Amino acid sequence: MKTKFSTFDLVCSLTELQRHIGLRVNQVYDIDQKTYLIKLQSEEKVVLLIESGCRIHQTAFEWPKNQAPSGFTMKMRKHLKNKRLEVLRQLGMDRIVDMQFGTGEAAYHVILELYDRGNIILTDYELTILNVLRPHVEGDKIKFAVREKYPVDRAHPRVPPPNADDLQQIFSKAKPGDSLKKILNPHLEYGPAVIDHMLLKVGLPHGVKLGKGFDISQMDKLCEALQEAESLLDQALTQPSKGYIIQKAEKRPTSEGGSEDLITNQEFHPYLFLQNANQLYKEFDCFDLAVDEFFSSLEAQKIDVKFLQQEREALKKLDNVKKDHHDRLQALQQTQAVDKQKAELILRNQQLVESCLLVVRTALANQLPWPAISQLIEEAKTRGDPVATAIAQLKLETNHITLHLSDPFFSDDTSSREEDSDDEAGTSKIEPMNIDIDLALTSFSNAKRYYDKKRSAAKKQQKTVESQGKALKSAEKKTKQALKEVQAMSTITKARKVFWFEKFFWFISSENYLVIGGRDQQQNEVIVKRHLRGSDVYVHADLHGASSIVVKNPSPQPVPPKTLNEAGTMAICY
Repeated sequence: MKTKFSTFDLVCSLTELQRHIGLRVNQVYDIDQKTYLIKLQSEEKVVLLIESGCRIHQTAFEWPKNQAPSGFTMKMRKHLKNKRLEVLRQLGMDRIVDMQFGTGEAAYHVILELYDRGNIILTDYELTILNVLRPHVEGDKIKFAVREKYPVDRAHPRVPPPNADDLQQIFSKAKPGDSLKKILNPHLEYGPAVIDHMLLKVGLPHGVKLGKGFDISQMDKLCEALQEAESLLDQALTQPSKGYIIQKAEKRPTSEGGSEDLITNQEFHPYLFLQNANQLYKEFDCFDLAVDEFFSSLEAQKIDVKFLQQEREALKKLDNVKKDHHDRLQALQQTQAVDKQKAELILRNQQLVESCLLVVRTALANQLPWPAISQLIEEAKTRGDPVATAIAQLKLETNHITLHLSDPFFSDDTSSREEDSDDEAGTSKIEPMNIDIDLALTSFSNAKRYYDKKRSAAKKQQKTVESQGKALKSAEKKTKQALKEVQAMSTITKARKVFWFEKFFWFISSENYLVIGGRDQQQNEVIVKRHLRGSDVYVHADLHGASSIVVKNPSPQPVPPKTLNEAGTMAICY
């Protein structure tokens, strides 16, 4: 996809922009760190868009401007505001534009470089650099920095196209199999699109290569092609060009299972070149319109993607809040169920729990070492002692033991008849689990401790449910606000044409007549002297400072009374 001006594009663009010579600078804005808007004073809205290393053209779109102007923007506002655009020229045949604002010692230059990484330089009348967008050093001598002199003489002047001898020397250094466009492009200033066009026009095939479709014997054709390119460049220097956007149609699958055509813009050109003649294209009256449409649609696509990402992030935050509340409620419910089961198992195994507590307490009372207690329990387990078997782990450092308890009412040898009777009585089986028992408490106190934890989790759950509605509403409100802010700041719209009567007070009457009125004494005079025609009606109120009202009547028929009444009301109000 083409994203930069070629030399031929720049020549055509500057030829069109010459019509804005003489307009004064109203304001300067920045879209981003490389792209700037220069608003010029005119009856119609004129805005020049310059992008470092990329393009220069007039734009009719409302671009999103930075709320806080950059330092470079403030510097341009300081020196360029109310200055008249006096000169708009290309330096030599390089992709460098010199815009001069003001005359004499009050003149300032904005130099736009469109090659490589690009640059924008603000200089005074002597071309001393006042500010530079990208300070750097070229080679050993040329330095682009504040208070340095801008080297205008480094721009390459326009030279005649190479003759047959020059071409033979160029081809002698080329490798067989290289395309002619690749060989000629470094030595010509037209750009690859013009080179392709001129080769096709003299009968050489598209993508022709040295030694494959072209040899030295066809040098006359190549010289003829170069003359064709020169005439094309001369025409671009003197006459405005039309604009063309080369498009590509692709099939995109739809949700219904079918497909639809997706039209994407690929290139922009000031001329319908032969290599693009059979492709899908869109024609414009001038090159500026084509470039403006191409880049605005490109930026709109970028902004849509950025908006989509920010929208997803905002919705993801809302989903995370909902998920967090759901997980918290689920964890509290699970905690309640587990604590209740632990308390139930302790009560159902009360005797066993008391026996385990007695064994461990007795060992501790006899001042046995902790390793010895563990060894005694392990030996008892090997003998099949049920009390020792129930002890899963000793946590004597915290005064706890872990018991592995199972439901004694649902043993493996219980008959199915007993299970059915227990189910009817409402008793449910509890799966075996490890339970921490406090040695300082009885079995009942340990069970009560788990019941208390269950009640505490239930209270937390109730509070979480009560606060969930408020939290979700707050998160949804923040998400909607974030989406509104993103949508407001990420829109590029076509600027509406401002009609001549909008600078006055105006309205359309009930019978479709245009009624205008002056905002002050000067506008009253302008309305009467410039806009009052023979068939129009002048309306005025016998009040001090009342506005002059004119009902525009395009037909010879008299203006209806209802419209005159509305115009009179306007005269009284203003």
